[in-house]
Amino acid sequence: MKNIIFVAGLALTLACPVYAAEDAKPETKKICVDVQGKDGKPVIDPKTKKPKQECKEVKKHKKHEATEVPVKK
Repeated sequence: MKNIIFVAGLALTLACPVYAAEDAKPETKKICVDVQGKDGKPVIDPKTKKPKQECKEVKKHKKHEATEVPVKK
């Protein structure tokens, strides 16, 4: 009977998804660039009279600090 309870508990533990990966979401930054026409000039939106922009969400990468490599004598 103890073996059945152990196996059932083990099966339930392995069946549950791990949520630790959700906590480590990367930071994102919104980047907008003006759209240019074939002639190289910015495209103007007729309604707003402002240049049309194309925006993307980009991941921010972390810079890792490293130690210097020792110089051989």
